Formats: sequence, C-alpha cells, structure tokens
Amino acid sequence: MKGPSWLEDAVFYQIYPQSFYDSNGDGIGDIKGIIQKLDYIKELGCNGIWLNSVYDSPFMDAGYDVRNYKKVADRYGTNEDLAELFRTAHSKGIRIILDLVPGHTSDEHPWFLESKKAAANEFSDRYIYTDSVWESPTPYRFICGLCERNGNYMVNFFSSQPALNYGFYEITYPSWQLSYKHPECRKTAEAMQDIMRYWLDLGADGFRVDMADSLVKNDEEKIATAHIWRSIRKMMDENYPDAVMISEWCNPERAIKNAGFHMDFYLDHKGNGYSTLFRYEEDGQNKSFFCKEGRGDVSVFSKEYVRNYNMTKELGYISFFTCNHDICRLTRTLDTQAIKLAYGMIFTLPGVPFLYYGDEIGMRYLEGLVSKEGGYHRTGSRTPMQWNNEKNLGFSTASKEKLYIPIDSDKDAPTVENQKGKPGSIYETVTDMIALRRKYKALSNKGDFKILYAEKNKYPLVYQRDEFLVFINPCKYEVQLDAEIAEFIYSIGSYQYKNNRIILSGQSFVLAVQQGE
Repeated sequence: MKGPSWLEDAVFYQIYPQSFYDSNGDGIGDIKGIIQKLDYIKELGCNGIWLNSVYDSPFMDAGYDVRNYKKVADRYGTNEDLAELFRTAHSKGIRIILDLVPGHTSDEHPWFLESKKAAANEFSDRYIYTDSVWESPTPYRFICGLCERNGNYMVNFFSSQPALNYGFYEITYPSWQLSYKHPECRKTAEAMQDIMRYWLDLGADGFRVDMADSLVKNDEEKIATAHIWRSIRKMMDENYPDAVMISEWCNPERAIKNAGFHMDFYLDHKGNGYSTLFRYEEDGQNKSFFCKEGRGDVSVFSKEYVRNYNMTKELGYISFFTCNHDICRLTRTLDTQAIKLAYGMIFTLPGVPFLYYGDEIGMRYLEGLVSKEGGYHRTGSRTPMQWNNEKNLGFSTASKEKLYIPIDSDKDAPTVENQKGKPGSIYETVTDMIALRRKYKALSNKGDFKILYAEKNKYPLVYQRDEFLVFINPCKYEVQLDAEIAEFIYSIGSYQYKNNRIILSGQSFVLAVQQGE
C-alpha cells in the first residue's frame, strides 16, 4: 500500500531552518520566520515542507546531535511555535514533515548521561558499550576513557554522537552485544516511537528519517533494521494513517519494499544514477549527463532507476531532490541552462520531488567557507536564503558578524526579488514546471512511466508519461530523432519539428503530447 493519497501530487520544499528567514534579528533563522514565508512556498506550488532537525541540541552537528527529542531548540523558538507552524501551514494546504534522528543522540542527552554511570540503571543498555575500557574492536568506532562505567561506547559518526542500541543481527562479541530481539533493544525502538507519537499528536505530518538503515549493527542485508521499521509503519497505519515516512537510504527495495517506508530518497552516491546525472566528476572532468560538454552516460541512471521504479511503484515513491543540506548545490557543477533542464526532468518524473531552499533562484555553492557546526564542505550549501537586495539579502537585520553563515557577497547574487517575474529565470522555470505537474496529473504519480531513449554515452533522454513525451538534450550539440507529436506543451531552449522528426538544439527540453494510436 502506497500510503496517504495526498502523496500522489506532493511537491516538497526543504528548509534548513538556521538559514531560511530570521524573524528576530539574532542572525539565525527561526520557526516564526518560516511561518512568515509560507505564502511564498505556496506560490512556488509546493504543498509540503521538510524541516531539517529543530530539536534541542548542543549543535556539534548542526542539530543532528539531539539532546532532547521533545523540545524545540531555543534558537528556533518553542514547541508552541512549531505547533503554530503546523496549524498555519495546514490552513494553507501545506504539510510539514520533521526530521527523525533515530540512530544516535548527543552525548549530552539525559539517556546517555545515565548510561555512563557505573551503577546499572534503566539506560545502561540504551547505548552500545564494550564490557571493558581496554576493548575497542574493529570495525566499530568507539570512544574510550570518558565513562565512569568500565567500557567504551560506540558512535555512528562524530565523537559527540553515541549510537543508540537497537541490537546486533549477528553476534560476534557475546559478552557485550545484544540481539536485536532483546527486550532492552526493543525498548530503544519503542522510545523512538514515543517521540514520533509526540510530534504527530502536536500536528506533524510525518518524518524524514536520518540514516534510516543504520539501526541494527552487523545487519549487512538490513533484515533486522527493516523489521523495526515495519513495526513502526504498522503503528503509523493504525494510529496516524495520514502521516508519512521518508527514508535517507537510497535503496528502494530495502527501504520501500522491505522496510515499509512511503518514500525513499535517491541520494547522491558517487557513481550511482543520481550522481551521474548532475554531479559526477572523473579524471578531472565533469562527466555529468546534464553538463553541456556531452561526456555523460544516462544509461547508468536509466538502468538503475527503471529497475527500482518497477519494483516499488505500487508500494511507494522514489524521491528526487534538487539538492539537500549534505551535498553541493547544482551551481557548482552545472550552468544556468543546464540547471533549468535538470528541473524539467526532476518535476516530470514519477515520485515525490523535493526542492531545496534557494535552488529555485539558483543560489550558489560557496567555496572555502569555514566549517560551521560540523558542516565542513557542506557549509557552502547552507548559506542564508537570498530574498532581496536589502541588508543581508533580506535574510536578517543582524550585523554581518552575527549571521549564522556568511551570505553570498557577490554583487550578482541571485535573489527572489530579481528572479521572480523575470522571463527565463530559474525561478520562473521552477514555478512553470511545478504548475505543469499540477495541471497534468499524468506528470505526477497518476501517469505511467517508460523510458524511450537512453543510450549509453549518447543524447538525448526521452521518456513517456501516459500521453506525454519528455525530450531532454543537455549537451551543447544539436540532436534529432523520429517522433510522432500532436501538440507541444512547453519548452526550454529551442527545437524544430517537421516530417515527424524533432530537432533539439543544444541544451533544450521539450514537453509534448504524442499522436494518438
């Protein structure tokens, strides 16, 4: 079962809250700022928002080190502010999904502080410890010598993120590893469900799950991890049937088919189908399919995507995103025309698309920024939203020194103000494509999908959505092929059509209706 019907035409807007809109002049974006911009999001055509982690945190990893799952971080506002966001968004027909960070907490979380004590207590097995401070076996990552108890604790990523204990699928150290079926490990899963119920009861419409495949250890095929998510999906279907879960997994078979997620993100893993479309570099050359130099290979995407789509199309949705907070913006690898073509593809594919804040105006990836709150290279994709040509590009009234991350200081920095209403701008292309997706249901999730042309190392890409044909030629060279077309709906770049043959200029996109049988 694919889940709530509202997903059929959902288009999400991802907000990195620190950087979206600062309503109180402290240099950091906040929830009240998001509320003030809901009409803007609706005007884009988006009817959903994914909000990056807003929970209380010491911010060693920009909020993905959670100190209190049931409290909004002070920098963003209060729990009531978040409830107001839910209410106001719902009144405008916009759904809100929160982040869920189930794999680890902050090392300042009360559960963890209790688990570090020598005396046994109810949280002693909430995290993963060896049974001796002298034991730190590979391939696990352990932090040593910081506990009162005699043991070292496992981390998932940063040293400040101790791994929660969902158990092990294969036991290799029986003295300290618990089975995923152990009652204490099941308590961890129930604690996470309790957190989900808290926010769903307050008005959230679901969760994007961070590192969704990372729960059970030594679970190479993710069998036990899928079992946990299946039980959570059952709880949601029974108690919150209109709420959704989207996984950060990039394996639709495991995430959607096995684990029961409604959606799975198609992530940017080097060399996979998504990567080779937009951000693939090899031997010092840009070999992305959408790069105009024409060195790309779309067949990597088509083979991978078609297999996963056919396997899961009756069960859930593969979600493309324009970018997210963990990768470089498209402006780093593609020119403006190429970005518009990429959006033409993203918003005409089946699935549930996600638009990253600022991508609708072509915000730049800023090189060389000092890492902020564990961002490192990701910091350049987390810069403040660029609204207008006023102070701090309209993001905040704070002094430049107080800004969460520096703004784009280029005099030609794109803004909503200078893109909105400008023919041919990225903003207008985005709103056009979302409007077309809304107008023609076959372009959302009510139309079949079939690739018609995606040859290895060749151009263009052609696919079909019911009666619609989509032609995309990202390379700078003209290409042509036979096509029986009844009507042309929309184009980017130029084309010619005569004698049942379409000639696509370099860097062009065409949406058309094919001739009937």
